[in-house]
Parts: sequence; structure tokens; C-alpha cells
Amino acid sequence: MAEDKGAVRLSWIELWFPERHIYLRTQSETRGYVLTSGRQILLTLCGVILAGWTLVASGGFIFDLVTRSRADAEVVRARAASERLNADLQARLETAVVRMSATTGGLDEMAGLVERRHAALTQVMSLFRGVDGAETVLVPATPPAAGQAAPVQRIVAVRMDQERLIERAGDFAQTRAERLRLAFRLAGLNPAVYGARGSALGGPLIEARDPKALATILDVDEPFAVRIRHAADNLTEMRRLADAAEGLPFDRPTQARTTSGFGVRFDPFNGRPAVHQGQDFAAPLNSPIHATAPGVVSYAGVRSGYGNTIEIDHGHGFKTRFAHLNTLAVQPGQRVALGQRIGAMGTTGRSTGVHLHYEVWMDGRPQNPARFFRAGDQIVQ
Repeated sequence: MAEDKGAVRLSWIELWFPERHIYLRTQSETRGYVLTSGRQILLTLCGVILAGWTLVASGGFIFDLVTRSRADAEVVRARAASERLNADLQARLETAVVRMSATTGGLDEMAGLVERRHAALTQVMSLFRGVDGAETVLVPATPPAAGQAAPVQRIVAVRMDQERLIERAGDFAQTRAERLRLAFRLAGLNPAVYGARGSALGGPLIEARDPKALATILDVDEPFAVRIRHAADNLTEMRRLADAAEGLPFDRPTQARTTSGFGVRFDPFNGRPAVHQGQDFAAPLNSPIHATAPGVVSYAGVRSGYGNTIEIDHGHGFKTRFAHLNTLAVQPGQRVALGQRIGAMGTTGRSTGVHLHYEVWMDGRPQNPARFFRAGDQIVQ
């Protein structure tokens, strides 16, 4: 019975992979090559693995492209909404000029409203203190001089600038938050999870969720309070994502050239397909290696196959590994900062030459470091 099964298996192999003879003729010389069934099966498996890896790589590229397209579309929609709001604002304020020109009481009322809005704006602008680029973007316009415009026109001009300033504040925070959300998506992370972490901005300005309540607290009209609420929400999410990004390995361990990426490749020692769980960088011996995010050194020593190795725990399930080092500049339990030199490039362990093998792990699973590098590039832009 066993012989029958063996005969059936053998006949199946011979049916699909029969022994083939290839002849190559060069002038008067003829050479023959034999492709056995085993070699044909091996070539077929290599082709399937290569095709599968090509599909995986193409899927990753398409995912990144779709993610960027969605983010760009959201930014375009936000800008269009802002332009519509400004047009509506201009029409309403021109109507207000006509009304105030006809009544002195309206002028006094508008002056009081402008003063109260100025106090509220002062609170909002203080929240943007320390944010890169905010000081140059959120600059109020200079009102017309007393001799250049009537009092009613000066008040309306200040009010218009207040409306535009709070709108710019909301757009500025929203644009920064959207850029950070895109960076997290490029790294394969859910920005909603990280946007909910961290400390929120405190005080009644942030805690009051109802527009009427916020308008009462700030002593301003409700539409202006809604815009303040919008700017504060975007700023809160932006800061939460920025704080989370500072603790994630978005930086590069070295500026050296990449020699091998994440995924299936041919092992340099035996020539067989194997999974490569990190990214390799090549540079001269003892080139400096830097921490890609702040954290605590969880391991520094020799690991089988990796040679001299450093592992850093960044918290929230993230860990980075630096292998084949020549020297180690840190020790277990030591806290390291972003960009701190932790070792020097070498060729220890299972290595064919001087290079760094770098890995990123999340919740116990290896991740593609290139995704995190793309996320870091997006944040820097």
C-alpha cells in the first residue's frame, strides 16, 4: 500500500515537473543541461516566494499612497470651509458697519464686545506659546490709525482681525494635527489611540464643552466661543500627538546608507530565502549609532547571531534593537535620550561586513523600520 502511494506521488511529480534537457550551441560546441524534478520544484518555490513578497511590498506602497491622498483631501476640505467662513464673515461685518453707522448705542456695544473678545483671545493665544511656528502665523493685524478711519471703521477692522485670528489659530492647530495623524498612519499606528493619551490642556477654556457655557465664562458671543472651542480642541489633539511622537522611534539610528530592508531576502550565508526582521545600514567601522527615541536600556551585551547588541525599551510596548556593534556606550538600566550616542558600528556576530542591523518591535512583534522613518520625515516637514 505504501509503495502504491509512493508511486502515485512520484507519477504526480513527473507529470508536473518532468525531467527537462536544455541544449545550448555556441558555434561548433554544444552543451547540455539537465533540469531535474527537484530543481524545478525549488525554482518554482523561489518564484512563488518572490511573487508573494512583491505583492506585500506593492500593498504597502499602495497603502501609503492612499493614506497620503486621504490626508491631502481632508486638508483641502478644511481650507475650503475656512474660505467660505471668511466670505460669510465679511458679509456680516459689512452689514454691522451699516447698522452701527446709524446708531451711537451700537458703536458702544461693539466697542465693549471687541474688548471682551480681546481678553478671550489673549487666553487662547497663550495656549499656543512654545509651539513652533505659532508666533509668526498668529500675529494680529495693525488697526487703522485714528486719522485714517472713522471710529466705527476702526472697531469693525479690529473685530474682523479678531475673527480671522481665531480662525487662523484653529487652522494652524488642525493642520499640525493632521500632519501628525498622517505620520502615525505611515508608521502603521492608529492616531486616535495616541491622540487620546497624554495630558490635556487644563482650565475652564478646555473643560467647558457647551458653547453657551464657554461663552458665559469668556463673556463673549456664542459664535466666537464656538471658534475658540474649535481651536482649543485641535490644539489639544496636536499636543497629545506631538507628545506621543516624541516617545516613539521615529528617528534614524544613523545617516548611513541602507543595504538591506525588512522582509524576505536571500540569506547571505546559505543563499536560501529567509525573513529579515530589521533594516541594515553600512558605514565605516566605529561609525556612531544613536538612540531613535528616549527610553531605558533593557539589554546591552552579546546575543547569539546578533553579536554585541543593545535593546532599548521606549514604553507603550515599543522596543528597538541595535546589533553587530563594535563597542557599547551604555549599560542596562541606563536612561537614554533621543539622539544620544549608544555605541559604534561593527561586524560582530553573524555578519558578513561592517554594518548595523536595526529592529523595531511593537507589542512583541517586529515592525518595518522604514515605516517609522517615513513617519519621522513627515513630522519634520
